[in-house]
Amino acid sequence: MSTLVLEPRQGDMMMVNGAPIRFRNRARIELTARARFLFGKQLMTPDMANTPARCIYFALQTAYIDDHEERKAGLEHAKQLITEFRVATTSNLARKYLDRALALAEEDQCYQALKFACRVMRHEEVVLGMAPIAQFATATE
Repeated sequence: MSTLVLEPRQGDMMMVNGAPIRFRNRARIELTARARFLFGKQLMTPDMANTPARCIYFALQTAYIDDHEERKAGLEHAKQLITEFRVATTSNLARKYLDRALALAEEDQCYQALKFACRVMRHEEVVLGMAPIAQFATATE
């Protein structure tokens, strides 16, 4: 069995299988079993999901780390949002990323799907001339 060792700093956040964890002090933890988790800069809060691409990321995040029922709802919501985005965009690149994200999410590979959603967020930010979310600068790629 392989383990994953993480060394979060004081104040870092982590979600493991839908449970939010905030570290009060520097820690060293080992995940010794398969877990669905996002760490620190990969986490999007609901108030950050304020554009179509960010809403897709948030829905895929829900499909990845929340409990079973919420994951199903998150995937369905992501499908709906991706369909709407695909219709509205003129960007073939964004469509390609969205198609890949959805295919991965439907294969229960949501962590990988989040990487493609992050690319769509960056694309959207450039096209709309928006400032990127600082914490996502290098978080999921």
